[in-house]
Amino acid sequence: MIATFAMWTFILERFAYYLFAHKPTKARLKAEWDARTDKTSWRAQAIRDEMISQIKERTDSNVGIIKTLVALAPLLGLLGTVTGMIEVFDVMALSGSSNARLMAGGVFKATIPTMAGMMAALSGLYFSTVLPRWSARETQRFADELSHY
Repeated sequence: MIATFAMWTFILERFAYYLFAHKPTKARLKAEWDARTDKTSWRAQAIRDEMISQIKERTDSNVGIIKTLVALAPLLGLLGTVTGMIEVFDVMALSGSSNARLMAGGVFKATIPTMAGMMAALSGLYFSTVLPRWSARETQRFADELSHY
């Protein structure tokens, strides 16, 4: 649950960046570029590349963490299932019976963490593929805006 909460916090942070901070950042860097008189020298092109790198760095921020948490969610769910199954076998060993009804209830409870982990991963999977595309697209747009000189 904590991993899912963290994943969604980072996803929402990316949305907040694109909604509130991305346009002002692009506008500030573009104004800085437009204020330059020299736009063709090697130094000017290095400054342009550095500005594009700043945009790429800001748009790529936390995307790796989101991808990691998406990959980690099913594994944490599986860990919960294994822990639950150990408890089922422990109860069976202590009670000395192999009552199918007791086992079925325990197995049912043990599989819930796997389902929760898969749902968490599926909910974040879309964003772990879309956010890198948004980053590449926005970086390329900014590079194109600076290239018209």
